Amino acid sequence: MKTFVIILLIGLVICAIATALCKNLLTSIQIFMAYSVIMSIIWFVIESPDLAITEAAVGAGITSVLFFVTLKKIHKMDDHITSEKEEEDEQSKT
Repeated sequence: MKTFVIILLIGLVICAIATALCKNLLTSIQIFMAYSVIMSIIWFVIESPDLAITEAAVGAGITSVLFFVTLKKIHKMDDHITSEKEEEDEQSKT
């Protein structure tokens, strides 16, 4: 069990650093969701299920949805999808 907690803590640190260093906003939000899920599991492992449920609902759920809606409103999600399609078109041409 101790090894599992150490792996979770390492994953938590990696997600925190990756979220801060990521240039793409959509990817950063997805990494933040993973951070919240890992944090939720950690709360559950240390026997605090009320905080685990709250972290899962607010951190991974509501906050992420608000971030996605914000990206959609400022048209950053559309830019990401368009750039992916352009990359695929360039690869198919070669």
